[in-house]
Amino acid sequence: MNRNPGPPSGEGSREPSAGREPFAEDSPGPVPSTDRASSPADEPTGLVDYDWAVLRVVPRVHLGACVNVAVVLHARRAGFLGMRALSDEAHLRERVPGLDARLILRYLQAFEAVCRGEEDPTAGHAAVGLAPPSERFHWLTAPRSDVLQSSPVHGGLTLDPTEALERLYREQVDPSASLPGAVATPPGDR
Repeated sequence: MNRNPGPPSGEGSREPSAGREPFAEDSPGPVPSTDRASSPADEPTGLVDYDWAVLRVVPRVHLGACVNVAVVLHARRAGFLGMRALSDEAHLRERVPGLDARLILRYLQAFEAVCRGEEDPTAGHAAVGLAPPSERFHWLTAPRSDVLQSSPVHGGLTLDPTEALERLYREQVDPSASLPGAVATPPGDR
């Protein structure tokens, strides 16, 4: 026995009429396509897409708490790979008490060298320094179980990747930052 049969056929039902899509009058129309494969020259605005991530110190990996210390930004089409990091040992010591600030600073300097594409066999990243910028970005932002880790990678659009890097650094790492100090791979390098 059916206890709740619903409305009788034809009463209160919103079935479409023959040859008509249901609720077509409420449809906003077609949604414009956002094709990420188009080139910057196709864009009248000159916007460049980029990927970015925050590098953070995780003082106690088992707890997962973190302190943001750098931002890495990669705009493949613009040939840009840049990193902006805290570079003052006293500031690092203040932000991550109880850790060796000098060691964290050395880690950040090694990451900056990778970002620039430097080959330094003594630092243990010579092979990464030879890689193209996109591979270096992926190396810098790869998941690690270490004191220096990357956030998930995010995306954005900008007219100027250097300005975007500075803005993200101020927003994510150091709101008091005013002087530029980005490490970047100029377009055309490796």
